[in-house]
Amino acid sequence: MVQTIERYGMFRLHQRAGVAVSGGADSVCLLEVLRELGRRWDLRLSVLHLDHGLRGEESRQDAEFVRELASSRDLPFYLARAELAAAGNLEEAAREARFEFFRERIAAGAVEAVAVGHTRSDQAETVLFRFLRGAGTAGLAGIRPVTEDGIVRPLLDVTRAETEAFLRARGVAWREDASNRSARFARNRIRHGLLPQLAREWNPAIEETLVKTADWALAEEAYWKEEIASLAQACLREEGGAVLAPAGLFASLPLAAARRLARYAIERAKGNLRAIGLDHVDRALEMAGAAQGHGRVQAPGVGITRSFDWIRFAPPQAPPLAWAVPAPVPGCASAPGAPIELQIELIEKPGTEQAPGSVYNNSDKDCVDGHLVSGGLVFRSWRPGDRYRPHGHSNEAKIKTLFHQARIPVWERAQWPVLASGDSIVWTRQFGPAQSVAAGPASTRVLRIREAGRDGKVESQVCAAASISQEWSPAGREDK
Repeated sequence: MVQTIERYGMFRLHQRAGVAVSGGADSVCLLEVLRELGRRWDLRLSVLHLDHGLRGEESRQDAEFVRELASSRDLPFYLARAELAAAGNLEEAAREARFEFFRERIAAGAVEAVAVGHTRSDQAETVLFRFLRGAGTAGLAGIRPVTEDGIVRPLLDVTRAETEAFLRARGVAWREDASNRSARFARNRIRHGLLPQLAREWNPAIEETLVKTADWALAEEAYWKEEIASLAQACLREEGGAVLAPAGLFASLPLAAARRLARYAIERAKGNLRAIGLDHVDRALEMAGAAQGHGRVQAPGVGITRSFDWIRFAPPQAPPLAWAVPAPVPGCASAPGAPIELQIELIEKPGTEQAPGSVYNNSDKDCVDGHLVSGGLVFRSWRPGDRYRPHGHSNEAKIKTLFHQARIPVWERAQWPVLASGDSIVWTRQFGPAQSVAAGPASTRVLRIREAGRDGKVESQVCAAASISQEWSPAGREDK
C-alpha cells in the first residue's frame, strides 16, 4: 500500500486527509491502515460518512457505528445525509451523492483530499462491467488511483479478501451491508455470479488479468491525454459553454486521434463523459466527415451540430431571446444577455470639430451617411424574414440567404446584430450598410459602426490550426 501511495503521489506532508468510511470492511481497513501509515506523511485524518437513507434503521446504525469508530480513534467526524429513495438508478445516485459530499468537504477546506476504499477486487469488477457495456480504452482504465478533484484510492493493489483478513487479525469489527448480496444490482451479479464463473471455467487469474488490463489502459490514457490536450489547444475553440471545431479537422486525423478529440470536445461541453458511448462519437465523426454541410447528433447531455464547415458541441440550452435596444449616436449599445456591443462613432466633415484620429476614409466598410438616416436607431437581433440590399449588391435579399452564401453556422444567427431605423435595416454584421444609406466621398456626416472586440482573428486562428493538424501524428510530434 505504501508503494501505491508513493507511486501515484496520493498524499503530501502534513496534509489534511479525509477517510470515507461506510462501515464496511474495505473502508474500515483503509482507516486503520492510514492511521498506521499516516505518520510517514504526518497526515491529519478525519472520518467522512454519508447516510444514504436507503435501508432505514440499518443505515442509521451504520452512521452511528462509524461515528463511534471515529470517536474511539479520536478523529474528527463529518456526517451528511441524502434522500435517494426516488432516484431512478440508485447505484449511480448514491455514488454521485457520496462524491458530491466529498467535494463539498474539500471545497470547504475541511480536508485537502479524500481517501476511499476501492480495492483491487472493485477494479476487476469495474473493468469487466465496462467491457460488457462496450467501453473503449478510457473505460477499461477502470477506477483512477487519483482524480483531479482530490479523490485518492490507496487500496487499489489490495484484494477484498485481504482487507477482511487484516481486520480479523487485529480484532476490528465492521458492518455488513445486506444490499451487497442483492441480485438487483448489476455489480453484485458480476461479483457473486459472473466473476466466479469465469474463474472456474475460463481463467483462475481473471481478477489479476482484469486489473492488468486497467493498468495498461491507464498508461495509454495518460499518454493520449497529453497529446489530445495539445491538439485541442491548437484546433478547438470554446465559446459560451460550447466547443467549436472545423468539421474537416476530424477527417484529417488518424481515427484514434479523431475519436479522442471528439470525446475531449464532448467532455468539455458536457462536463463529463457519463453515458457517452463509442456510437455517439462515431456518429459525430461520420457527420463531420460528410459532404453535406448540416446535421445533428443528440447524445446524453450534449448536442453535436454540423453547419457548413463547422461542428459544435454544446450542452442543452434555452433558445436565445430576441432583443432590441436604442442605439445612441455617438455612443455604445449592448445586447441584453449576449456579449455583443456596438460602437457608433460620429465623424463630421473635415474642418469641423471632431475626435482626434476620427478621419473618415472612403475605404471604410461599415460607414453610414448620417443625413440619410431618419429617426432613431435601434440595435437588435436578426429576425426571420429580415431583408435589405447591402452596399454594392444589385438586389435586395433576405439576410437568411446572405447567411447561406457566407456559410454562417446556424448557431450564430439568432444573435446576429442588426442596426435598424424604423422598418428599414441600416447595417448588419459582416454584410455592412444598406445601399440606400451607405456613406460616400460626398458624405459630410458619417456614422462609423464597429462591433467591440470583433476583428476576425479568432476564426483565422482556428482555420490555421486546422491546416496544421492535417500533418499531426503522435509519433511525429517535434515538441515531445
